[in-house]
Amino acid sequence: MPPRNGLKDLAELLRAQRDGVLATLSARRDGWPFASVTQYALAAEGEPFFLLSGLAEHTRNVLANPRASLLIQERAADDPLATARITLLGLVEASDRAPLREIYLERHPQAAEYLQLADFRFYVLRVTEARFVGGFGDMGWIDGAALRVALKAR
Repeated sequence: MPPRNGLKDLAELLRAQRDGVLATLSARRDGWPFASVTQYALAAEGEPFFLLSGLAEHTRNVLANPRASLLIQERAADDPLATARITLLGLVEASDRAPLREIYLERHPQAAEYLQLADFRFYVLRVTEARFVGGFGDMGWIDGAALRVALKAR
């Protein structure tokens, strides 16, 4: 069931926020869930991508098992359970596409310092599906392809 206000609102939520919680499966801790705060940007195709260090635990995790989810939540609300949020599920893969650098630095200019270090790379979350909560009684699952179409339409 699509959100009451349509995919446009979810696309706006993803564009408006700058970070989320990346959940991976721990390579060092027997596959236990591991969550970390991660900044993201959106590729032209509508998929979120990250700039990750090879030293980071979440990077080691996705290299061992690419399944991951990214929780993005609306900020500035007194009750976080009453805010819009979406959890994107998919597979994380490394990417060296040149346009990602420009897109990422536009959104996160401070990351220019990280790009000077040899162990940072871009990783894209290939979204297969997403779970949204738009408010009380407004929740459901969305196909990843439908969400990408909404994100590409501006």
